[in-house]
Amino acid sequence: MEKKENYNVAVVGATGAVGRTMLSILEERKFPVAKLLPLASARSAGKQVDFNGETITIQELKADSFEGVDIALFSAGGSISREFCPIAAKAGCVVIDNSSAFRMDKDIPLVVPEVNPHAIGDHQGIIANPNCSTIQMVVALKPIHDRYKIKRVVVSTYQSVSGSGQSAIEELKAQSSQALNGQAVTHEVYPHQIAFNCLPHIDTFLDTGYTKEEMKMVNETRKILEDDAIQVSPTTVRVPVFYAHSEAVNVETEQEIDVKELRTILGSAPGVRLVDAPGKGEYPLATDAAGRDEVMVGRVRADLDNPRAVNLWIVADNLRKGAALNAIQIAEVLIRR
Repeated sequence: MEKKENYNVAVVGATGAVGRTMLSILEERKFPVAKLLPLASARSAGKQVDFNGETITIQELKADSFEGVDIALFSAGGSISREFCPIAAKAGCVVIDNSSAFRMDKDIPLVVPEVNPHAIGDHQGIIANPNCSTIQMVVALKPIHDRYKIKRVVVSTYQSVSGSGQSAIEELKAQSSQALNGQAVTHEVYPHQIAFNCLPHIDTFLDTGYTKEEMKMVNETRKILEDDAIQVSPTTVRVPVFYAHSEAVNVETEQEIDVKELRTILGSAPGVRLVDAPGKGEYPLATDAAGRDEVMVGRVRADLDNPRAVNLWIVADNLRKGAALNAIQIAEVLIRR
């Protein structure tokens, strides 16, 4: 990509939860935008968004939408990405795609800037943004892997409804009201009631009994950390929280872990905020992580039976670091280079 002072940026899926967060983060971080092009479906075209003091009209996504665009941030779902990302790349812009469409393509880099920024240099027009639950986990795992070399990860997630989009947020609000007022609880977004409930079911189930969401964590972690030998055993769960995903993670390494040293390592790791004073009631909370950019890590403690294992509690805002912020950080690396 040609080095410029300012860049024309398209946001595909500008009306969605992640798309709106992308717009706000571009503004917050003062990304050098010459022209912003918000794109969405025909249903949303004509609506308006505010950006850097201007009111900009959303345009319908079409095959010719990317002429003159330098960077295209996609967050409109896998089918849209599969159709339009190659078109955008062919038009000459660099695509950063938030869907799962290209993540495991061997020729497309899958990037978390705190973990593998060097992979950006291998792009051929498309760069993949990892899954939200994977991103926050690997930010915390990277410094552990560098120091102790990870062998196995057992992870259980507690994922907020915003990961399913605005309609899921509204469903949790409605169901909470229905349940608290003694009314029948209705559901459309999820297969069961989510209010006051936990659903061990994110994405579709595979023949193995695992879900696609769980296998994303397995395959993406190996690709990002560039180590296919790492074993990952995941269980992903949707919980009645609006924003921010939480994860309970057990990490087994090749070398024995010094927990005091590990806390020091995590405390200075890029993108990590160590919150680990449980005696004072200080540990990562979804309510604290929402709206923040850091991956919060706490409850750092040695495994009771294995000196080469440690337990962590990892929390991050899934719309920010888990999606929009990570994509924009990739764009920032691109323009610096």
